[in-house]
Amino acid sequence: MKKRYKQDETDELAEILKKDGVISVPTDTVYGLCARINSIKAYENLMKVKKRPKTKLFAVMCADEEQIKSIAIVDRKAEKLIRAFMPGPITLVLKKRPEVPNYITDGNATIAVRMATSKALENLIRKIESPIFMTSANISGKPICTSLDEIEKQFPNLDGIMEGTVLFGEGSTIIDCTSEKIQILRLGPISMEQIEKII
Repeated sequence: MKKRYKQDETDELAEILKKDGVISVPTDTVYGLCARINSIKAYENLMKVKKRPKTKLFAVMCADEEQIKSIAIVDRKAEKLIRAFMPGPITLVLKKRPEVPNYITDGNATIAVRMATSKALENLIRKIESPIFMTSANISGKPICTSLDEIEKQFPNLDGIMEGTVLFGEGSTIIDCTSEKIQILRLGPISMEQIEKII
């Protein structure tokens, strides 16, 4: 079975995700591992591949603002940040919608969202009609893979790999928008000054 797929082979990768598979994709920040969020089986498969403790949550990547609004509550602050920085190296922690299944956030009231950072990822998400869990390509606690060869070595049981390169080589800026005052949980390519300008 072939492992590596070109960026335009999203049909094949979408089929893998629809069957609850786990694939690796390049994002703007780092190589990621993903699975669809609308299947508990896909979630469990991703947990297995990542060897992740249950207490650590996965961010969710959406195709567009509308899809973010389908899983999270977007207030004016969050909307401004989405319009200014997405798609881009930013993750927003928002309150999740009550209808979002519990396993997606491990029972937490918040959800971390990103927007597809390439046309290929956006196409993939649209084809499976579901946002995707997005986590960095590394076994929990180990350094992040920086090449497709490393990904193949570290994850021999991956169902597929989308080829491509990453830009920043560091994780996205993570911003908590769930309280009055926004908080930066992790500094990445987008700075506090840039964020304060928008807010």
